[in-house]
Amino acid sequence: MTQNDSRPADTDDRSLRILLWLVAVGFFMQTLDGTIVNTALPAMARDLNESPLRMQSVIVAYSLTMATLIPISGWLADRFGTRRIYLGAILVFVLGSLLCGMAGSLRELVLARVIQGAGGALLLPVGRLSVLRAYPKEQFLAAMSFVAIPGLVGPLLGPTLGGWLTEAASWHWVFLVNVPVGLIGWLAAMRYLPDFRGEGRVRLDVAGYLLLALSMVMVSLSVDGVHSYGLPVVAAVVMLVSGLACLAAYFVRASRQEQPLFPLGLFKVPSYTIGLLGNLFSRLGSSAMPFLVPLLLPVINAL
Repeated sequence: MTQNDSRPADTDDRSLRILLWLVAVGFFMQTLDGTIVNTALPAMARDLNESPLRMQSVIVAYSLTMATLIPISGWLADRFGTRRIYLGAILVFVLGSLLCGMAGSLRELVLARVIQGAGGALLLPVGRLSVLRAYPKEQFLAAMSFVAIPGLVGPLLGPTLGGWLTEAASWHWVFLVNVPVGLIGWLAAMRYLPDFRGEGRVRLDVAGYLLLALSMVMVSLSVDGVHSYGLPVVAAVVMLVSGLACLAAYFVRASRQEQPLFPLGLFKVPSYTIGLLGNLFSRLGSSAMPFLVPLLLPVINAL
């Protein structure tokens, strides 16, 4: 991805501050919806006449869709412009939320979560790309720190907010609450989000993208499939090995491509590699918290 040097004339200090809030709220919505359904799953299971053990697919569908589409977000923004992709992502996210609230069966709910995840997958990467290209280098770190804080709060607030909405109204409002917030965000993005494009058209490495997406899906399903879906251990191991093989094939392909989806040269930058490793271990810890909180709350309530 290359940075467009032509910055919109109306990108003043006020617009830049509103851009930060816009991207931060989008990040918050994305991460919030990854965990807000956790405490609402029993109520969903009762209304949809499903076993609570089968409701895990509602969470997995959202996460896998995001993992599949995030790698292509940068190319889409460069090809079609950050404003167009961000506005479209908000509309898809709102549509998915509305369909989730109207779902009458588990299958409908899972399909709606896939649509919601497709919109959520583009909110953060495209928003961050807009911040990267709108802010000068000396202000970028402070800007990204501001954007990251709501994204860290969202997963922790999700289980509590989901439980409160389920008790105060119904589980449908876990999703419907996104509709007015998303529409307000869409109007704000129409006014304040700059429209950046890449310099020149870069051809998408379709085969590389498919290899990377398949590796993410298969590795994720192999880790979660044994517990959530009763997947045989042998099948899970085969899926895990296949996912790692796809990832290795992507690295081989990327090393031979002039313009791969993710240049391997990035890993030669020490600060980038150290940052990735640090982020991996910190995410393992912070991402576990939203799943532990729902288990902890009944214990506290019983004391």
